[in-house]
Amino acid sequence: MKSPHVWLRSETKTFERRTPLTPGCARELVAAGFEVTVERCDQRIYDDDAYQRAGCRLTEPGRWPEASKDTIILGLKELPEDSFPLVHAHIYFAHAYKEQEGWRELLARFTKGGGRLYDLEYLVDEDQRRIAAFGYWAGFAGAAIGLLAWAKQQGGARPPLGKLSAFENKNRLIEEVSDSLAKSGTRPRVLVIGAKGRSGRGAVDAATAAGLEVVPWDLEETRGGGPFARINAMDILVNCVFVNGPLPPFLTEAQLRLPGRRLSVIVDVSCDVHSRFNPLPVYSRGTDFREPCLELIAGEHPLDLIAIDHLPTLLPVESSEDYSRQLLGHLLTLGDRSNPVWDNALRIFQQKSAALAANIKEPQ
Repeated sequence: MKSPHVWLRSETKTFERRTPLTPGCARELVAAGFEVTVERCDQRIYDDDAYQRAGCRLTEPGRWPEASKDTIILGLKELPEDSFPLVHAHIYFAHAYKEQEGWRELLARFTKGGGRLYDLEYLVDEDQRRIAAFGYWAGFAGAAIGLLAWAKQQGGARPPLGKLSAFENKNRLIEEVSDSLAKSGTRPRVLVIGAKGRSGRGAVDAATAAGLEVVPWDLEETRGGGPFARINAMDILVNCVFVNGPLPPFLTEAQLRLPGRRLSVIVDVSCDVHSRFNPLPVYSRGTDFREPCLELIAGEHPLDLIAIDHLPTLLPVESSEDYSRQLLGHLLTLGDRSNPVWDNALRIFQQKSAALAANIKEPQ
């Protein structure tokens, strides 16, 4: 049986420095008999030459549509916007199954081309737990820059954060957070919703590393459904809840306008702004590393929101190494049928595509 050909495409999302396949893990795929092609990428945290030394073939960015149909295209964030049919098997975070912006058009491209989507968010084991996730580092980075924003707020900075860039490592990030908090002369109350999940644990660890106590909420605290008036008594809210169905919102715009609000920074790590299941329907667009903060309320007691959908790229080495190592064992099974993870992900894609086709089918 011919070994699979995995093609690591370049990332085009601004500031995205992570990769789902590090040079070290690529070397292990090559050693197992895989053919690995890597598109050159200036943004990627690892040098192109490191992949070549690992036994990969280098090619120019954006060449993946020319690959043979049996090639498996591996990426991280969304594909460049286009309309041509997708004929390959793609592995990446498509953000299409919760009716996010552009989901219909994307799935239609797969249907027209006969391609397949193995969404990284839906690679799960028999217990329905994701086999690889960036969640911990999303929560860690999100909570950390939320603390930075809050500390800058106390000094009157508007906006509280300017353009962000990647940190050398997590220790350097926490050092900057701790220094900023010390200059502010006060300590915030931090609420983490979804504290027992991957992202939540990362958020709790970041705040703890900065010397703060955290109020952790999870299923027990949110079981009755929101909105939750107690959130207004916190300084910082970090939302780490993975939502895949409707639920009452945690916060409402009316609630934020009530007198006595203490809350001044919201970090929406889950960042489901374009989903109808968004539990924080108090904002209408995400933010990015160029402009991290969105001002929700101005005035003497402002409220700022951070909603960046690729937070772990603030720590690109640690998050890439962690994720790639989690994913590698499953990539090694791409050439056989012994691992149900891939079949399950394909089944989800087929179900979503069928639902879309039924919904847009021409009336008889």
